[in-house]
Amino acid sequence: MSDVEKTPEETPEYGSEDVLEDVESTPPAPRVKARRSPWNRGRDRVIAALVAVAALAAALIIGVTSDSAATDRTEAAAPPPLPAAPNAVPGSLAELWSARSGATPIPVVAGDAVATADGGEVAARDPLTGQIRWHYTRDLPLCTLNETWGRLNAVYHKTENCSEVTQLDPGTGRITAQRNGNAELGTQLVSDGSHVTATGKKLLTTWRDDLVQSAEYGQVPALVNAGKQPRTGCTYGTVAAASGKVGVIERCPGDPADRLTVYKAAPEKDDEPSVAFSSVLAGKRARVIAMSGDLTAVVLPEQKLLVIYNGDGSQRAAYPLDVPAGDLAADPPAGVEATTQTTQNLYWFSGSKMVALSRDDLSPRWTLSSASGPGIVFAQQLVVPIKGGLAVLNENDGSTIRTVGVDRRGYTGVVRLGAAGPVLLEERGGTLTALK
Repeated sequence: MSDVEKTPEETPEYGSEDVLEDVESTPPAPRVKARRSPWNRGRDRVIAALVAVAALAAALIIGVTSDSAATDRTEAAAPPPLPAAPNAVPGSLAELWSARSGATPIPVVAGDAVATADGGEVAARDPLTGQIRWHYTRDLPLCTLNETWGRLNAVYHKTENCSEVTQLDPGTGRITAQRNGNAELGTQLVSDGSHVTATGKKLLTTWRDDLVQSAEYGQVPALVNAGKQPRTGCTYGTVAAASGKVGVIERCPGDPADRLTVYKAAPEKDDEPSVAFSSVLAGKRARVIAMSGDLTAVVLPEQKLLVIYNGDGSQRAAYPLDVPAGDLAADPPAGVEATTQTTQNLYWFSGSKMVALSRDDLSPRWTLSSASGPGIVFAQQLVVPIKGGLAVLNENDGSTIRTVGVDRRGYTGVVRLGAAGPVLLEERGGTLTALK
């Protein structure tokens, strides 16, 4: 409490000199009639009530029909670490589980989880049991799913294209990013490790790890700045990516043959491509097989050649290619070649043969006939799908170490492999099968 006391004000006595005399009093202000509220009438109250009801109804409709209302999802704790793979491929493999996964062109492995994508559902599964740990489901069909940056990128079909992209943490199912895009129907995602490109016949779009668009190439919808794209009216064949660059086969009006174009995945402006080079090739039906560093490998079916191009578009080397003409008669689905890579080689599946290319210069090293898909390293060995099972090969020369029988229950199509710890995965058409 303060030690200072307030002194009470002194009240002047009546008749003292402090009173002012002869001051005229101010007349009272004239009374103004209050304006009637415009909402006092019964009709106005009814209108106000109707407006409130309409606003509430609109809010309910938006809530019911919104994307979040049409999404069913669960999350989970991070999974326990998987057991290590064996030191060598086992002498026999039995089926652990199988699940539909029509939207994954290859097995999708992220961390210690395996993802399936079918209909509108993305599900993270235990590799050993197939049990679903978490799921993310929308009332929209999936276009495709891939794993890049240690995350799952799910692309959904809405209205006219594959425009809804959701990025998910594979361990927990938590949403880490979302975007709207313009990817075409039938798209697949091609990754160079730092960027992802959605393929298409008329438009290629590239995103960085937070799903922000870094580049778009081709026929841009709702074009704002004209004259930014180098060519118009072109359609696209195969697409590949490596080291921050995207390679694409273009078929343009006026060109006598196909064109190979390589451009940056992250130019200064996302709507203004930065082209490293663009060259008309020696023939048609060309296909970009692979990229490594600044090198690009292209197959010319008419000439039966595998041609390697430098980063400036100059030809580095050309090699004869012994692949059946039927394998190269048409572009692969979504314009993406069936390829895999290890520390030593890059493997390309032509449709009936697997060709091993050197990681250093993309030169062909050896070829395996009668393959069913490209190989991967599993249990420290190269395994390649063949009719009736798997071939375990020497990476240096392609010699067969041994074979392992696998019962595929009558399936005879392309097989894409993946591995999660001790589990070998086979994508057979629209079905994912786990083996151990």
